[in-house]
Amino acid sequence: MATANNSPAVVNNHGHILPATSSRSSTESFTATHDFEVASYPLLDGLGVGKYINSCVFSVGGYDWTIKFYPDGSSVNCAGNTSSFLYCVNQQEGVRAKFTLNMLKKEGKVLTRHGSLNHTFSPPTYDFGYRKFVEKSRLLKSSSSKANNGYFIIRCVLTVIREPRTEVKRNLLVVPQPNLQDHLEQMWKEGQGADVTFSVSGQLFSAHRYLLAARSPVFKAELFGPMKESAAESIKIYDVEPPIFEALLHFIYTDSLQDDGDNKDETEKMQHLLVAADRYGLERLRIMCEDRLCDSIEVETVATMLVLAEQHHCGDLKKACIEFMTSQNRLGNIVATDGFKHLMASCPLLTKDILDKVSCVLSGKSRLSRN
Repeated sequence: MATANNSPAVVNNHGHILPATSSRSSTESFTATHDFEVASYPLLDGLGVGKYINSCVFSVGGYDWTIKFYPDGSSVNCAGNTSSFLYCVNQQEGVRAKFTLNMLKKEGKVLTRHGSLNHTFSPPTYDFGYRKFVEKSRLLKSSSSKANNGYFIIRCVLTVIREPRTEVKRNLLVVPQPNLQDHLEQMWKEGQGADVTFSVSGQLFSAHRYLLAARSPVFKAELFGPMKESAAESIKIYDVEPPIFEALLHFIYTDSLQDDGDNKDETEKMQHLLVAADRYGLERLRIMCEDRLCDSIEVETVATMLVLAEQHHCGDLKKACIEFMTSQNRLGNIVATDGFKHLMASCPLLTKDILDKVSCVLSGKSRLSRN
């Protein structure tokens, strides 16, 4: 279940949707840049410790600000350095800001690379910044250039962060889960509008030809191609058992594997269903069966699964079988199984190819152990 704002609905143990409200916190921020141009800096040298010049007032985020520059430092602790501070003119409590103050030459070359400062402006002081902004000797040297003529820029990049606001959202609409598959499954089981019948070992299955054609290229060719079957007669299906064909139709209508609650013959069923999926071009179903089989490999079944993987182009299943055979010294027990004997008799070339691969893997492990 999902709500209109994509939040998951709360469902109790009985599947009932519980009443719910939600709230959302949002935080606004405003960013702007202000350049404070200072000319003839050498004339400011000697102004006095704690004395400053300031920029004009500029507004960001609903507050007024100014830049203070101390040519001889803001205090005696700043000896030999200039200072620069950002000042909140409004003098309100709890004004959050993130900012940088850096000095640039006339041509735009950066003289300082001070990092960003985070500060909440509150009483008793409303300014904050860099006590040791630029060394005076460095600034005087830079100002001695005729091209520069004691001119520089203090650039402030300021972000004002407003207080977070929380909004309560009520009367949320609950959007039900997608239920198309449930409706299609019900239509299939009840036979509503069925227009084609299949006979599988004497057992009849009704279905909807347009849905079968949409899901399977093989059914599409059989039902609508040049060699389409007659709609008046049931179509006979060979080499597929009724439970497997039913599981195939279940996937076509629901896009999921059938859950029959019986795991005793699960591996054998998955093998037959994989074959049927490959036959009817249901690639997703084939891969789902392959995935189940990769988790159910055993000594008695690995040989038959190898044949299955080879015949139906299941690369992951084939790799899993070979890895199973080469681990924990299982090969001797596997060779003694009836399945492996049948594999040797029916597919000698495949058996040789598999044994060669197993041998390469085992010899590689042997070399690694000696090293």
